[in-house]
Amino acid sequence: MLSLSKLKYLKSLHLQKFRDENQEFVVEGPKMVDELLKSDFAVSGIYALKTWITGKNDIPASAGKLVEIIAPAELARISNLKTPNEVLATVKIPVKEPDESIYGDLVLMLSHISDPGNLGTIIRIADWFGIKNIVCSPDSVEVYNPKVVQASMGSLFRVKVYYKDLTDVLSNLDSKIPVFGAYLEGNNIYRETLPGKGIIVIGNESRGIDQNLETFITKKLFIPSFSGGAESLNASVATAIICSEFKRNTN
Repeated sequence: MLSLSKLKYLKSLHLQKFRDENQEFVVEGPKMVDELLKSDFAVSGIYALKTWITGKNDIPASAGKLVEIIAPAELARISNLKTPNEVLATVKIPVKEPDESIYGDLVLMLSHISDPGNLGTIIRIADWFGIKNIVCSPDSVEVYNPKVVQASMGSLFRVKVYYKDLTDVLSNLDSKIPVFGAYLEGNNIYRETLPGKGIIVIGNESRGIDQNLETFITKKLFIPSFSGGAESLNASVATAIICSEFKRNTN
């Protein structure tokens, strides 16, 4: 049985203030926790129903020592999901700083992405296309927001996400590294020969890329509409199309 203080602590991690203060975040559901346990993230606690633990023989010994069996009513109290799902884990927030070597590959750079679902989906898209690093502007939604974590579907544990001042990053970047921006005008992406490395900048859902970054963009890319109806694409949908084109051109 969870103590009142433990209940209070676990519920507090649903708020960014307490995640920042305690440097921990929450992962929920069997699939997400399975992905977590295969990663190098440091698990600090696992709170599970008997149905989750029964018959599981793939829990690392170090994680197995952290498992605490709880009742469905307790899981409901600490869960952030409408329908709690068997297991919840607490995880240490890793300390991550990008180095210049990440720009030797394809990197996503996100300007003011505010929607948690979009960020989580973009992380999943990056994982699908083998993009290992995402650099976000500091005012983008926090990567350990529960909605971001859930939307990433476990890809969060394979893709590194950093928060940096994008102007500083781009102003200090090797000038040989190409920087591509997703815009509503520019070069038709379907007619471009795209390189295997560089930076792809994706802008805010409604405002696009920060104007301060425009001077660093080597080439503006746009995804043409074939109907003339919709004004624009969702940020994560646009990211998927752009990543697909980069990979199609280089494979």
